[in-house]
Amino acid sequence: MGETLKALRALADPTRMRIVALLEPGELSVTEIHEVTRLGQSRISTHLGLLTEAGLVALRKDGRRSFYGLNPGMGDEVGALVAAAVKGAVELPERTSDVVNLRRVLALREERAQVYFNHVAGRFDRVYGPGRSWQAFGHLLLRMLPPLDVADLGSGEGLVAEMLARRCRRVIAVDNSERMVEFGTRKARENGVGNLEFRLGDIVEPPLEDASVDVAILSHALHHAEDPVRAVGSAHRILRAGGQVLVLDLVRHRFEQARERYGDRWLGFAASDLQRWLEEAGFERIEVSVVSREEEPPHFETLLASGVKSVGAEGGGARRGRGSGGAVD
Repeated sequence: MGETLKALRALADPTRMRIVALLEPGELSVTEIHEVTRLGQSRISTHLGLLTEAGLVALRKDGRRSFYGLNPGMGDEVGALVAAAVKGAVELPERTSDVVNLRRVLALREERAQVYFNHVAGRFDRVYGPGRSWQAFGHLLLRMLPPLDVADLGSGEGLVAEMLARRCRRVIAVDNSERMVEFGTRKARENGVGNLEFRLGDIVEPPLEDASVDVAILSHALHHAEDPVRAVGSAHRILRAGGQVLVLDLVRHRFEQARERYGDRWLGFAASDLQRWLEEAGFERIEVSVVSREEEPPHFETLLASGVKSVGAEGGGARRGRGSGGAVD
């Protein structure tokens, strides 16, 4: 079979077109392709094998890691077919989220500290040491915080807010449950935490002034929001220039019981959702990564997303958008 016919057969599959388009800017590992596409790694390896056999993709070893890229030795005719496939991939329904996720994955490649942290965190529960606990390490890290004004949006009873208040200048906890606000207020008063204030309100339009806090936290709150896009935009509005938003939430899942059991409105989000919403809100220096995975079914995964409000940004109103349970992974 000739090279041109092999190339045509290899590129006739939409998934392989998708992979070729991802490799067009540069090399990726199987793990990185998985992070972008959310396809199974064995499925990715099968497609890469077919593309390699057809002479479209080349494998490069870097120590224990393997990277795949477009074959630089392709002839002009085959190269023209690959270029056409890359152009055609723009019309695939997954292309928009692929572009967002590729940008995120390439940024994470440079975050070597994150890789090391995941390695250390994975050892933490397996090696016992007297006095070693996440509670103790949490207090250690709190001592490093500078005087900050923090908004805990969707605070619930205020567990995180109360911890932060012991080191921060001021913490404002916002929740839409009157009962939670009353409980948190009473508990803070009983514990003598005078710089913690609870406010009744919705995270979509939190009752805070523009440019009034240094940090906005959305800890497992977005999946309860009526409109997650507007909630992210509101976080941008209330931050001072140079302020940071921190979002912890679930990776999109299929555990439908969560709606009734936990009152979840959305079944988590794709990483590309958070990346795109932060970008659209005006945040810079955005990072989105999976930071934990539960060992027991349904194996919930948690995303940590962060972004910084640019120094030149004004504290205008939040952008309005349509809430979404997540774009295609």
